[in-house]
Amino acid sequence: MSYIRPHTLGRLQAINLTIMEKNNSIHQILREITPLSDKDCFYVVDRHKKEFTYPIHYHGEYELNFIEHGAGLRRIVGDSAETTGDYDLTLIATADLEHVWEQGECTSDDIREITVQFASTFFDSLIATNQFDRVKVMLDKARNGLNFPMEAIMKVYSLLDTLSETKGFYAVTQFFTLLYELSFFTDRARVLSSSSFAKVHPQTNSRRVLKVQQYINEHYQDTIHLDQLADLVGMAPTAFSRFFRQRTGKKLSDYIIDIRLGHAARLLVDTTMSVAEICYECGFNNLSNFNRIFKRKKGCSPTEFRETYFKRKNII
Repeated sequence: MSYIRPHTLGRLQAINLTIMEKNNSIHQILREITPLSDKDCFYVVDRHKKEFTYPIHYHGEYELNFIEHGAGLRRIVGDSAETTGDYDLTLIATADLEHVWEQGECTSDDIREITVQFASTFFDSLIATNQFDRVKVMLDKARNGLNFPMEAIMKVYSLLDTLSETKGFYAVTQFFTLLYELSFFTDRARVLSSSSFAKVHPQTNSRRVLKVQQYINEHYQDTIHLDQLADLVGMAPTAFSRFFRQRTGKKLSDYIIDIRLGHAARLLVDTTMSVAEICYECGFNNLSNFNRIFKRKKGCSPTEFRETYFKRKNII
């Protein structure tokens, strides 16, 4: 479906919704048509609201979303679902990654939301320069969705607070400054969606780790043993296990499970396959074990995850 937010630009009205068919399933996820024009570097909207009613959606543009006084909101980015604190700042730097902020348990009567949307082409001529190296690293990591810590929010609050009021050239330099300041918190920001759900390829400076990650992405449906992965990169199993964890921050077994769960979550969204079919399709050999791991990692059952994406909502 395609949709224009009626509150984004008053003169725009909701266009006809078109049901999309993909993998023989009917989807209720909206593709948002953003107000960003070809002549704009970015688009920013600063609004106060009492509730979030916009449904889960995706769009081709990158997005930086800031929430103030929103404790209890439910943030969904890809296959990540979390309850937010009073402040929330998230960067999504990939096209078509599903996301939404839902009312959840938030009771605030004055929620502030600042949304900045910008196209990837905005940085095409700049991203390879030395001056933008830090920003590039941040945008690469934000392909999965990146949630910033409170100290980052405090650092850039004044820039966010006045961005919608700043015009012309100065607005662009202020936006650049905002992204640059955030880039100093890249290592402390949390990655949200799994790569397999977001359909982004892993990036690493280690050729050995990359080779193993590529192998896992291609063979996640099969039984994968530590010995075969270690042999793939010419290392002893124990040494490789330690090496992989140092380079990725995850145990090998956890990494494999996360890849499988990401693919499972994607199938829950993109197909009408049953939970049991998805379980075995993604390399799990026991349905009850799959359900238990999914709930522990995602905070909900596979069925509840699917319902979250496709529950009906009234669009006004």
